[in-house]
Amino acid sequence: MSAIKLQGARTLFYKEVLRFWKVSFQTVAAPVLTAVLYLLIFGHVLEDHVKVYDAVGYTSFLIPGLVMMSVLQNSFANSSSSLIQSKITGNLVFLLVTPLSHWAWFMAYVGASVVRGLAVGTGVFLVTVWFAPPSFAEPWWILVFAALGAGMLGALGLIAGLWAEKFDQMAAFQNFIIMPMTFLSGVFYSIKSLPPFWQGISHLNPFFYMIDGFRRGFFGISDVSPWLSLAIVGTAFVVVSAIALELLRRGYKIRG
Repeated sequence: MSAIKLQGARTLFYKEVLRFWKVSFQTVAAPVLTAVLYLLIFGHVLEDHVKVYDAVGYTSFLIPGLVMMSVLQNSFANSSSSLIQSKITGNLVFLLVTPLSHWAWFMAYVGASVVRGLAVGTGVFLVTVWFAPPSFAEPWWILVFAALGAGMLGALGLIAGLWAEKFDQMAAFQNFIIMPMTFLSGVFYSIKSLPPFWQGISHLNPFFYMIDGFRRGFFGISDVSPWLSLAIVGTAFVVVSAIALELLRRGYKIRG
């Protein structure tokens, strides 16, 4: 990539970060408040009734799940909402006339999505940490799965933004794919508490491995091996990124 194109990618990345940061009350503070409400409701109701791991209270168990759920949902929302807004308002044409490659688009949009996802996740953690003292048994897994998860959902948001032609389609993608996969990934429960059939279904959900691997970093305990989770999440990230790059290279639904 030439120096000019690299500078263009940095500029687009800066523009995407600035886009969500200028309305941070909506894009960062609001998701943090939502996560805190989940914690207050579920933690208060289930703290004395649900036991997941030995010596780990339910509120402590819930916090990493809420942090990672916030990272995933907001990473997806950043790239997908930016693309669909640009397509509908018509200002995407100003990017199409630049010499930016599909790699530059990918790095800028996904990079900004990772920044937003990690910013929201950090905010959720800092607010919820007051409800239960944190532990960092294997902190390297926290960093690895947070970065991989945010990157994968940023790339998936790119695919959704390229595919959707109106806000209704984007809402359908988020409500019928992203939302169920995050809520059914073990955020609020351990899949070992499920019947065997539903445990098997959960193992088909790549979001489960992101949540489980991320939680491993806090407690040193997980439902499956973190290395298995890393292999599955890493593979999913490569596949989703390859699809997003190919769609960008073709100009799918953005070039006449």
